[in-house]
Amino acid sequence: MQVKCPICDTVDTIDTDSPLAKRLRNRRKHLYLCPTCSDRIGENTKKRHATGNFKIFKEKKQEDPYIQ
Repeated sequence: MQVKCPICDTVDTIDTDSPLAKRLRNRRKHLYLCPTCSDRIGENTKKRHATGNFKIFKEKKQEDPYIQ
């Protein structure tokens, strides 16, 4: 299966029977990132985490009294 990285537009080939290929076929919102882009984004995220200004916004859930 051929996949394309949306950031750098490189085309890679992955095994058609791999779990990643199945995830990309069945769930269209998942994106394939090439290893170089994935590593670069991971490093930048770790740097932002280290500064202390990184905030993760959690969804505010309202409790429904009828559902337990």
